[in-house]
Amino acid sequence: MITHFQWKPLFEDEKLPGWRISFYYKKQHFQGIYHPEGRIEWTGSHPDEEEEKNISALIHELMLYHVYES
Repeated sequence: MITHFQWKPLFEDEKLPGWRISFYYKKQHFQGIYHPEGRIEWTGSHPDEEEEKNISALIHELMLYHVYES
């Protein structure tokens, strides 16, 4: 489960796509950049390969809700 999910625009001009994201997953903190095509560029700890697909799908759903449907 993802907890403490936060996002903010990557650029001051909020019309440009790209967002900084941070969250906890299994008590481990992760940070990254969420790109408009859905790719996540990890800037801190990187999740295990087997969990990365699951985490990416969860993040994509959260971004759809918070950014694209707002």
